[in-house]
Amino acid sequence: MNTVHRSYLKLSGGRKGWVMAGMPVLKLTTIGRLSGQPRTVMLTSPFQEGDTTVLVASRGGDDIHPAWYHNLCATPQVTVTTQETKDQPMNARVANAEERARIWPLITEKFSNYAGYQEKTDREIPLVVLTPVT
Repeated sequence: MNTVHRSYLKLSGGRKGWVMAGMPVLKLTTIGRLSGQPRTVMLTSPFQEGDTTVLVASRGGDDIHPAWYHNLCATPQVTVTTQETKDQPMNARVANAEERARIWPLITEKFSNYAGYQEKTDREIPLVVLTPVT
């Protein structure tokens, strides 16, 4: 699906494809924890607060974390491209328990699919907080 999404953005000249299911779309580039090579994935962001962007490492409710999550845990310096910004350096970190307790209900209230993903798995689905490098 990521390939299709990137192709759609490219074919539209970057004019379309930056919103999906009511959420902003971003291109996240991490460094592969095993390969050391850049790895790019298209993701939605269900929550933003100021210059902070939050991602949900749901993988559709699978019992394992997505590869991009493992990559940013190993190397938290990432690059983010949105409709407004290109290749913005950001720092990534997993939301702490207090942050998750505050943000998770806001996300699931607006986007109930995430609550369904959490019900499908025994793992706690992590929230990833992205902040610009200053």
